[in-house]
Amino acid sequence: TTDAPSRRSPEKIARARELRHGDNQAEATLWNELKAKRLGGHKFVRQMPIGPYFADFACRNQKLIVELDGSQHAESSYDRRRDEFMRGQGFSVLRFWNYDGLKNTRSVCETILAALEGRIAEDVVAADLKFVFAARKTGDSAL
Repeated sequence: TTDAPSRRSPEKIARARELRHGDNQAEATLWNELKAKRLGGHKFVRQMPIGPYFADFACRNQKLIVELDGSQHAESSYDRRRDEFMRGQGFSVLRFWNYDGLKNTRSVCETILAALEGRIAEDVVAADLKFVFAARKTGDSAL
């Protein structure tokens, strides 16, 4: 029925909307590539709440989170805790710099596709990328 209660709180829905309508050009550019199953037929959502956090982009089916970060996130202990929480929920996390999401969109999309296809299956840390891998258990179902 259409009057079924939402699984999310009105506060989280409002916060996700606020984040989606923020002024982040890098997120808007990447969203253009991810929405409507444009990237390899994979469905992404924006600003998905996971516990106390919001994922910039999430592919629920493949349990992959994609984050675009500004320079304030460099060596962030908050992000490390957040990534570990997400991994504990069974999600792998890919982090890119906003600059790359805006100026190197094709490379970012190719890397996301590699993660979705299982071609990246271990933690990776580089100057322009961080991938926190969560091994999938057999029989793991999507959210």
